[in-house]
Amino acid sequence: MNRRDFNCHLVAALGALAIRREGMSFPYPPAPRVNGKRLNDHIRALSRFGKNPQGGVSRMGYSDADRDAREYVMDLMRSAKLEVRIDAAGNIIGRRAGTEMSLSPLMMGSHIDSVPQGGNYDGDVGSLGAIEVAQTLAEHDLDLRHSLELIIFQYEEGGLTGSRAIIGELSKENLDVVSTSGKTVREGIKFIGGDPARLQTVRRKRGDIAAYLELHIEQGGVLDREKIDIGVVQGIVGIRDWDVTIQGFANHAGTTPMDQRKDALLAAATFILAVNRIVVEKPGKQVGTVGRIEASPGAPNVVPGHVLLSLELRDLDAATIESLFQSIRTEARRIGKETGTEFSFNEYNTNKPSPTDTDIRRMIAESATELGLSSKEMPSGAGHDAQSIGRIAPIGMIFVPSVRGISHSPKEFSRPRDIENGANVLLQTLLKLDLQGGVGKEPATRNREDE
Repeated sequence: MNRRDFNCHLVAALGALAIRREGMSFPYPPAPRVNGKRLNDHIRALSRFGKNPQGGVSRMGYSDADRDAREYVMDLMRSAKLEVRIDAAGNIIGRRAGTEMSLSPLMMGSHIDSVPQGGNYDGDVGSLGAIEVAQTLAEHDLDLRHSLELIIFQYEEGGLTGSRAIIGELSKENLDVVSTSGKTVREGIKFIGGDPARLQTVRRKRGDIAAYLELHIEQGGVLDREKIDIGVVQGIVGIRDWDVTIQGFANHAGTTPMDQRKDALLAAATFILAVNRIVVEKPGKQVGTVGRIEASPGAPNVVPGHVLLSLELRDLDAATIESLFQSIRTEARRIGKETGTEFSFNEYNTNKPSPTDTDIRRMIAESATELGLSSKEMPSGAGHDAQSIGRIAPIGMIFVPSVRGISHSPKEFSRPRDIENGANVLLQTLLKLDLQGGVGKEPATRNREDE
């Protein structure tokens, strides 16, 4: 099927969908489908790199396993008829030229690095799913109007490192951070073939990317529990993190009366309960977590005088996060007065919420329906490289079920059929984006607050 014939068939398909919505039927030739067996075989083959005894992978960014896995992925990209290169940040980019060079490229991809003792699906499904889509296009000899860029972002698990480089937010301080593999980010970029001295050459600005699509496992249990095939991601939540210091007074546990203590750990316990109460009481899907706590001096016979703990808040709405924090800080002052302690907050991380493009969400949902799949709009509670690209381009994310919602674990598992479904939705959404317009030099739907 050549490009012209395929376009005619796809236009007929889109028209047929509208007609069926009016209660009529209209048969049309099927659009191409991915090779699900090949895709799942590639995912299994990738799991050899960094395989750990628990059945998952420990393929941390800049490790030997990461470097070897990147070589395997680049071979797959070349087999999919992509022109492959490594940019100065160490991202792998495969390009397929479009027929209208005046249009900005469509981009899709994900990552292949893992957390220590991670699983075989986080990042891998999106990366290899995108490669399978590119190979399907090549096998059907289908040329897109837009050029296609397939990108494997480096060290996503280290704080979206590769995608932050793309938007110019990888600082010199970031380059000096020690990665989970033991190398600094600067050393790691060199190790995988990049050049940290030339990071400015990888930066993209608004309009350079027509749209970005990312396929991913849900990393939660909603789709699996509700037996829904496809998650249409509404946006990627904002994340704010604080170090919370509680200063009390360390004293002898046997000789200090209970009513004269300034127990920092008691204040911390009350604070943790307050965080949970404040977050739960507010309607919505926001979450709040205290995941780390250190008390000192840490002896059983000493009243704790100092506590350091973490506070993390996540939501799709930045104003909701700020409102929660103000309520939590007010409650901390009250707890401090009651316990004779003092609270201080140091914010060390802020990721802005990244809403997905409304038109792309519609295309994803339509693609799922046309493929006979159920779908549901939902937020992403985890961070993804799409979050960075959303600062400069319209983005869309497709979720597939993760069994029991397990992720970042060797027990992480997505069914082969679900993975194939997700790749087919990715393919159909890409074709809609290319054919229907609404993307190009200027995005059709602008929903970023930093335009």
